[in-house]
Amino acid sequence: MRPALVVPLVVFLGLVGVFMARLIALGEGETPNRLPSVLIDRPVPAFALPELPGRGRPLRSEDLKGQVSLVNIFGSWCVACRAEHPFLMQIKDRIPVHGIDWRDKPEQGAAWLRRHGEPYDRVGLDQDSRVAIDFGVTGAPETFVVDAAGVIRYKHIGPLTPKVWEETLWPLIERLRQP
Repeated sequence: MRPALVVPLVVFLGLVGVFMARLIALGEGETPNRLPSVLIDRPVPAFALPELPGRGRPLRSEDLKGQVSLVNIFGSWCVACRAEHPFLMQIKDRIPVHGIDWRDKPEQGAAWLRRHGEPYDRVGLDQDSRVAIDFGVTGAPETFVVDAAGVIRYKHIGPLTPKVWEETLWPLIERLRQP
């Protein structure tokens, strides 16, 4: 066999092997939305975000102390955020949910919340992504569990679902609420 044919064949077979290994890992329960975060078990980064128009309750890092809460990164442009939003409306009475409207224009984020409902206690606008960068956000939606001391205890990438809530978030929240 000629070397000009062998090299592409070896590269192709190597790629097939990598893809097969990933598929097998996913089939055995590995979840790609469990990316490690360097912020786990560290205090929430210091920040003070302006409010969305008409909300009157901006979001600051100090607001995340005193009780276990969720911080949800969203945007009016985010299709997955829209899919997640009805579930946030369901859980808002069980735990304080704070929002960071990421990479949005103020009017768009405010209009989106008026149209779809208000699950957030407080919402801050992060137009320039400074806070998202400090949180290590890779995309929207992302949700962080923050304990009463203001320490990040968990990061979930992707939309929250009833399954994620029941199997992961709610048990963690209950443990964090215990004295």
